[in-house]
Amino acid sequence: MRVKVGGRTLALSNLDKPMYPDGTTKAEVIDYYTRVSSVLLPHLRDRQLTRVRFPNGADAEGFYEKSAPPGKPDWVPLSRDKQIICNDLPTLVWLANLAALELHTHQWKDGHPPDRVVFDLDPGEGTGLPECRAVALALRDRLAVDGIDAYPKTSGKKGMQVTCLAPVDARKIASEFARAAPKMITDQMDKKLRPGKVFIDWSQNALFKTTVSVYSLRAGPIPTVSTPLTWDEVESGGFEMEDFTLHTVPGRIEEYGDLHAGLCF
Repeated sequence: MRVKVGGRTLALSNLDKPMYPDGTTKAEVIDYYTRVSSVLLPHLRDRQLTRVRFPNGADAEGFYEKSAPPGKPDWVPLSRDKQIICNDLPTLVWLANLAALELHTHQWKDGHPPDRVVFDLDPGEGTGLPECRAVALALRDRLAVDGIDAYPKTSGKKGMQVTCLAPVDARKIASEFARAAPKMITDQMDKKLRPGKVFIDWSQNALFKTTVSVYSLRAGPIPTVSTPLTWDEVESGGFEMEDFTLHTVPGRIEEYGDLHAGLCF
């Protein structure tokens, strides 16, 4: 099927193919990314984009892809390292058609120093969203002491992320939290130390790391989305990852706009 998107002609294929075990199709994935493009694209702009592709659906094995795939259209921009840059809707739709369900970025724009810092809150065995919410709130208050605004979101899987504008020493703050609440928080990579604790993963800010973008889909049984939250929602709780999906997030955007707009400039 050939369609016009933003002045570009794209060939879309297998639109009725299920991409998730719940029956969500590729057409629905493309439609979702099209509907949220106005808020998603500013977060992707000029950032090298790592894709996680699932050509056989989210219940099959996927693969990370950093370099440009064969057959890349000439109009899709590349970074200085020859990686994909997604600045417009045609590129976003082209990637969705390639079953790039997950979109991950660095914390900086191509050729520039880091402009964001992310704290990735990963719940260890025996912990979950309630513990992540508590740590997120504490991070908000700690950053506020330095006059820094914090932006919470779900990871789309088990945990949460709190993002702020650079510069912030994420490793130092994670260590500070681990010392203050050693029974609840760890800043150590060793997975054997994580049961019963929330791991504040400061390493997501490293030059070789990427973090799932806000509004990105995640692979799993259903099409969950890494979704921005209000701090009122974080305080009150009562939500699960399954509440934020391809079907519900566009409505949240209509209600709230882009809750992470303060991270774009």
